[in-house]
Amino acid sequence: MPDLISIDYILLVIAGWLLIGACGLLVIKQTAFVARVLFPLGAVLGIIMGITGLTGIFSVPQTAVLPIGLPDLPFHLRLDALSSYFLFVFGIVSTGVSIFSAGYFRKGEGTPPGLLCLEYHVCLASMALLLIADDAYVFMVAWETMSLSATLLVTANHRIPEVRRAGFLYLLISHVGALALLLCFGLLQADTGDYTFANMRAQNLDVFWASITFFLALFGFGAKAGILPLHIWLPEAHPAAPSPISALMSAFVLKTGIYGVLRVTFDLLHTQVWWWGGITLALGLATALFGVVLSAAQTDMKRLLAYSSIENIGLMFVGIGLTILFRAYEMTGLAALSLTATLYHVASHGAFKSLLFLGTGTVLHATGERNLGHLGGLMRFMPWTGWAALIGALAAAGLPPFGGFVSEWLLLQSFLFTPGLPNSFLNMLIPIVAAVIALVGALAGYVMVKFFAIIFLGQPREQKLHDAHDADNWERAAFAWLVAACIYLGLFPVQMVLAIDHVTQLLVGSGIGTTVKQNGWLLLAPVAPERASYMPVAFVLMLAACCLVAYLLVRRLYHGRFRRSIAWGCGFPFQTSRMQDTAEGFGQPIREIFGSFFRMTRELPSAFDKTPRYKVTIEDPFWGLLYRPIAALTERIARTVSLLQQGRISVYLLYSFLTLLILLLAVNR
Repeated sequence: MPDLISIDYILLVIAGWLLIGACGLLVIKQTAFVARVLFPLGAVLGIIMGITGLTGIFSVPQTAVLPIGLPDLPFHLRLDALSSYFLFVFGIVSTGVSIFSAGYFRKGEGTPPGLLCLEYHVCLASMALLLIADDAYVFMVAWETMSLSATLLVTANHRIPEVRRAGFLYLLISHVGALALLLCFGLLQADTGDYTFANMRAQNLDVFWASITFFLALFGFGAKAGILPLHIWLPEAHPAAPSPISALMSAFVLKTGIYGVLRVTFDLLHTQVWWWGGITLALGLATALFGVVLSAAQTDMKRLLAYSSIENIGLMFVGIGLTILFRAYEMTGLAALSLTATLYHVASHGAFKSLLFLGTGTVLHATGERNLGHLGGLMRFMPWTGWAALIGALAAAGLPPFGGFVSEWLLLQSFLFTPGLPNSFLNMLIPIVAAVIALVGALAGYVMVKFFAIIFLGQPREQKLHDAHDADNWERAAFAWLVAACIYLGLFPVQMVLAIDHVTQLLVGSGIGTTVKQNGWLLLAPVAPERASYMPVAFVLMLAACCLVAYLLVRRLYHGRFRRSIAWGCGFPFQTSRMQDTAEGFGQPIREIFGSFFRMTRELPSAFDKTPRYKVTIEDPFWGLLYRPIAALTERIARTVSLLQQGRISVYLLYSFLTLLILLLAVNR
């Protein structure tokens, strides 16, 4: 028997996930067995997937052909550094989500637990198959399977009308994007009839057709990733889905769109044009700023995190746009730097955003609330969840020593070297873009302060919060797994950069690994130590030393006593939860400064109301600007076309006669 290679292990994991899903159908209503046995087995396979992906990064590309497709259309598979890296991130994220699900789905989520187990593991298997696809046929099969299974997971609580609408919107946007991908692959094969990626790599499209192909890919994959204006499904689907599904979708389903753009742009296309990068950068910047501003104004904790995901996807597209710019001007070293920042953010966002969504799931189970206005003070009742959410929030805010800081720091380093671009117009605009990126980072910190403080600090705003229970052992294990990922990405960036270097070598023909390796594992210097460097371990040691010195000064030199007292409130002695800043109040400055980003409606009380009520509703402006007009136009066209359906056989025979007559006239010509 020949030795198994990495791609064989990936296929075995995919088969294992499908088998676990099939077992779920056999025990469709046995929640305990599904949660305590099947989901942990899925987590074990996730660990194997992550390890296999990590080893694949350092291996030569591997290929396989599976004769399980249509006649003359087998499944062509390929494992290279790009797919291996995404499989590694996918394995880490899916492991944490599967472990958490073992505790979360103790009572089911509307859909029978066994059926939910099938949908979940089919989604995992389809994403893994998507990442190793080496022809358009298997890619689209996996893409559509992922979209359908994700839709079923989003609509787990299908008895609620809002959930069904969110699922329909997600499926609709996914299929609109899929049509663009079909056209993209049709152009890539260059009328050869061969839809394998190997054939597409061999084609050399001219700039015109390459540009059309690129923007079709940007549209199709951007619909899945959630860039403007195709983001509209994301803040609807995430609140509707169960929290583990929201975590999986935000942490990795969105990243399949990033993977697709990288695969088409830098692998299948041989041309990169500078204005592709300019448009992608502008689109990513608009997405990031829009996402973070809308996130700051939200009062639903899952919707807040959904818009935060849009912001992070925007930052990744900014990195991709910058990479295209550098690649177009043959500045391969800087292209490798910006691509490294993008890929690092893929991993760090997967870790901290899944951690935050899982934390909201625990809060939702414990309190039954996801409205920030009804929460507060949960740190004293849910310390495990609170500390996990704090680490996730710090990483999402881009603060050291966590992975979110490293990826955003590398992205800003990429902007520092753009004055070397041989385009004066770009050199003039890039500093403005860098300033907006800094603004996005600051607002992201603002959003995370709001998220954590309103939920976990202060006093409980509802009496029922005093009965909130903390995460169970399965959920705690998932928190520990993802917290470890956030900390590792922050403390050991050199090792991650050396792994990413294999991906950048494949895509842009260069890397920063050699420079980084020269300075040892303690110092991260992407270009040169004298230009910019970061020592995460030293930073942590200095922070710990400062905390220790402060503790010793208070304990030994001052009075050595601790005392508890209420927070200072301007001399007013009766502190209640009603005096705390609300989510609406916290976001009020953002609403005032960025009012043009919103569609706000205010419900104002009158002086004679016995129970005065003030309410602010924030709506995504793209509903009114784009989607509702499209829906009205579609409905009008459908109503006009429906006039053809009269319900009379004589009219239908007339249609047939006229069609035949037109065809005969056309043939005679």
